[in-house]
Amino acid sequence: MSTAESLATEITQQTVLVNELRLQNTNPTALDAAKKKLGELKKTLGAIGKAETSATAGTSDSKDGKKRDRLLLKTAKGTRDYGPAEMFCREHIERIVKDVFTSYGGSCLDTPVFERKDVLTDKYGEDSKLIFDLMDQGGEQLALRYDHTVPLARYVAMSGASTQGKIWQLGKVYRRDNPVMSKGRMREFMQADLDIVGVWDPMIPDAEIVSLLCTILTRLDVGEFTVKINNRKILDGIFETCGVPPEKIRMISSAVDKLDKLPWADVKKEMTDEKGLSPEVADKIGEYVKLKGGPSLLDQLKVDEILMSNPNAKDGILEMELLFTLLGAYKVLDKISFEMSLARGLDYYTGIIYEATVAASAPPGFSPNGPTSTPSEILPTPAPAVHKKKTKKTKAEDAEEEEVDESQVGVGSIAAGGRYDNLVSSFTSAAAGEGKKGAQCPCIGVSIGLDRVFALVWPKWVENGMRSKETMAYVISVGDGLLEERIKLVQELREAGVKTDFLAKRKPKLPAQFAAAEKDEVPFDILLGGDELKQGLVIVKEQKWEFVDGKKVKVQATDQGTTIKREELVDWIKQTSTYLNWSSGRLI
Repeated sequence: MSTAESLATEITQQTVLVNELRLQNTNPTALDAAKKKLGELKKTLGAIGKAETSATAGTSDSKDGKKRDRLLLKTAKGTRDYGPAEMFCREHIERIVKDVFTSYGGSCLDTPVFERKDVLTDKYGEDSKLIFDLMDQGGEQLALRYDHTVPLARYVAMSGASTQGKIWQLGKVYRRDNPVMSKGRMREFMQADLDIVGVWDPMIPDAEIVSLLCTILTRLDVGEFTVKINNRKILDGIFETCGVPPEKIRMISSAVDKLDKLPWADVKKEMTDEKGLSPEVADKIGEYVKLKGGPSLLDQLKVDEILMSNPNAKDGILEMELLFTLLGAYKVLDKISFEMSLARGLDYYTGIIYEATVAASAPPGFSPNGPTSTPSEILPTPAPAVHKKKTKKTKAEDAEEEEVDESQVGVGSIAAGGRYDNLVSSFTSAAAGEGKKGAQCPCIGVSIGLDRVFALVWPKWVENGMRSKETMAYVISVGDGLLEERIKLVQELREAGVKTDFLAKRKPKLPAQFAAAEKDEVPFDILLGGDELKQGLVIVKEQKWEFVDGKKVKVQATDQGTTIKREELVDWIKQTSTYLNWSSGRLI
């Protein structure tokens, strides 16, 4: 066995050991040692691979005498391609989201995929390190957009902060995150946002956004979901009454936000060991952030005299009371969970915050209080949970990022958002100059992670035997090629709104045409022969599929098809149940 092969075997064995120790979660020292050894084995194997590649490249010099490495055909880390079938499913998801956005009165906005670096800085708290910087481009320091919220706020500020209404965006955003591809956690991913901009009566836009989110997730059929809700004002009031110094409120808030992934003991350790909070203050916070429920939780908070004496907390509780009343009118209260631990890590939120989760959101086996929780040191960002003091990484160490065990990671929240009343004014004030106040423009919005939604919907899509394209008719020649006649009929159908295709051959064989139509699961085969042409007729064979033993198979037709007058073909197709019931790939 070669050195590379023996190392690969040893890496496999060591990976099994690491996973066993991780699941046992009883000996952190042994787990650290096993992980360290696994990392060393991988580095050694990588070095051998590089040496072999260099040796191979050295044997084949180019014509100009320079050595060329072989091209590595792969996508960049944290990105992926989507094939035609997957894209058809993704387009179905996007159509539903856009339809709901417009049904709620939204207007579309498009902003550049990159921004000036100073527009994005100081907006994302601890997550600022995840921004993708671009090199100096003609005198401008640029970065890829991290989300749609900050570009929207910049757009509104440039418009004089006079914009008012509902604005939606759909496009790719970028984060230098630790990707978990199978769960839709990526470095390049698609987000769909709708924001309500401007001054409106209290809590009406907030309830409207939550209702919109529930409508979208219900129509997407992601399964049972919960919209967790909290209010930054209540959370800040809790921190203030518990004794958190003002300068530490945002960093403590970021730690609390990890309670959906870590047990309280780990979160408390981060507060005290890393962020310098006293254990007594942390324990006081713990009594509050473990609370969750529905509208009845407000009654429990309102009898807390210490908390109600805090102006921030009192305002937040009154806002939540009004919000729950409105959500009752929207008939979505059964989807809502009022959770005091929800904090959202971004710095710009000022009021109501929320996120949508499903059963697959949490790490497998996670229990907030039990020993089976996923160890914090192996969790991926976006909310990095590292218990050791961070040391400055060298470029080489940064390139050798530890791989994430995808089996131990959940999908995370599939949508999130909140109120951000000061973000626009931060731009207008900065543009006005030091000491000057810019125009205020309150905003609230929601962002839906379409890649995470796709990770949930795609398995169901495959299981239900959905198609990969929308072609409804396939024109087939019988006998002679009849190329021009096929093209004329194809164009007639297309102009009438029937999506139609044909085989791009001059004289195609009949089996090849049937096979092409069957491959695309086209429901209507339209046969064109010499005799039919003379009589102004066509023969239509309707194709159907069914599930047999869990597999999608074509139903073998017993008839010879239906003979139809050519001028009546379009109306005949459009009146069939197959055509009328066609929706997003369903043929079964």
